[in-house]
Amino acid sequence: MDSWFMHLGGIPVLSSAVTGTDLLRRRGQGLDSGARRANACRAREVAGAASIAMSAAGGPQNKTYQFKLVLLGDSAVGKSSLVLRFVKGQFFEYQESTIGAAFLTQTVVVQDCTVKFEIWDTAGQERYHSLAPMYYRGAAAAVVVYDITSEQSFARAKKWIEELRQLGSADMVIALAGNKTDLEDQRQVTPEVAKAYADEQDIFFTETSAKTADNVNELFVMIARKLPKVFVPQEPKTGSIVIENTGLDQSRAGCCGLSGH
Repeated sequence: MDSWFMHLGGIPVLSSAVTGTDLLRRRGQGLDSGARRANACRAREVAGAASIAMSAAGGPQNKTYQFKLVLLGDSAVGKSSLVLRFVKGQFFEYQESTIGAAFLTQTVVVQDCTVKFEIWDTAGQERYHSLAPMYYRGAAAAVVVYDITSEQSFARAKKWIEELRQLGSADMVIALAGNKTDLEDQRQVTPEVAKAYADEQDIFFTETSAKTADNVNELFVMIARKLPKVFVPQEPKTGSIVIENTGLDQSRAGCCGLSGH
């Protein structure tokens, strides 16, 4: 398994770059016994690294929690790019539009617990709005994303937050993320205005750049720290902290690329 550790202020984040497509392709190649033995050794090394991460966070007695998280916001604000940066550490200048929704998972070790995010990256086009409740219903957390270069996307983000307040879970942790800080010279929404609104709504606020990775991991770690304290968690059946990544490309379609800073 092609895995690696990202570190954020001493917090280990275990990620995986292997998708279901990768696994099928590898099976079809017919690995010889020597390659299989090598892969088995590597898998044991990854498992050992995972154990080290658990120990660094306080030992194997740590609880593992599983939370559903949804991303909402206008089309082209960079939702998919934020998820891709968080899960795979990658960024593509032009990201195809999400059709319906894409599903990925990522695990973060914080303090005395392990938090596994089940992430739903929703489509931002208006024609998919009616599908949104299906994804945010029962979610423990929501990240509402806007583009700092678009006042319209900020106004739309406010509408999403109003909808979550009315129809989402009462204990849902909501974060407002102003994306594309790498385009500072085109800014239309100041951080002061957005922060004032977030304070008024009693929600998290941060500005991010999927392109430069600025504050991306911090955004999700901030949510991970908060969730076990306010939301009744769903504990997975196993204690494994190795994540499964379905891959963005399996849920994407479209004829044109959109900038996803």
